[in-house]
Amino acid sequence: MDNIGHNQVTGSNLNLYRGRMVRSDRQMPDDQTREFLRGQCVARVGSSDASGWPYVVALMYVYELGDLLYLHTGNHRGHFLANILQNPRICIHVGEPGILHRGQPSPCDSALVYKSAVAFGTVRVFEGPNAAQKKAWFFDRLLERLNEPMSAYAPGYPMLEHILLYEVALEIVTGKLNVGLHH
Repeated sequence: MDNIGHNQVTGSNLNLYRGRMVRSDRQMPDDQTREFLRGQCVARVGSSDASGWPYVVALMYVYELGDLLYLHTGNHRGHFLANILQNPRICIHVGEPGILHRGQPSPCDSALVYKSAVAFGTVRVFEGPNAAQKKAWFFDRLLERLNEPMSAYAPGYPMLEHILLYEVALEIVTGKLNVGLHH
């Protein structure tokens, strides 16, 4: 196995990488990153259990700008919920792949066009007297993102009590853009 970087990455300097982009030439400005996040609705969310095992799941989300992002799951009390109740720190990835620019002479000289965002933050279950109202807001915004008319459904959200809404306090948000071979 190749030893690239093995001696440089240790437990004492791992936090130096959180939120720092090695390919800074591809970093999107903050306003463009947040606008990209606002236009998407599916994130890969990473959490870890008490013994440190990572768990990543795709979740629907709503982001409106600022430092709060909202996710949801069913109230089935699964792996994600168990993890965040022990450790509220999560990492979120949102990506949008584009086309492949073929390079020569080999596939290793090719480049995939893409946009992505990575966010770090802490998450909590959104509870309290305004929870039903906030859940309805979440689904209204989600339907907008999906270009799905509410008129296609019966009025209201009768299943809100079966939904867990999570509020994420974003700490670090970075975006990355690869425009292809000519970057």
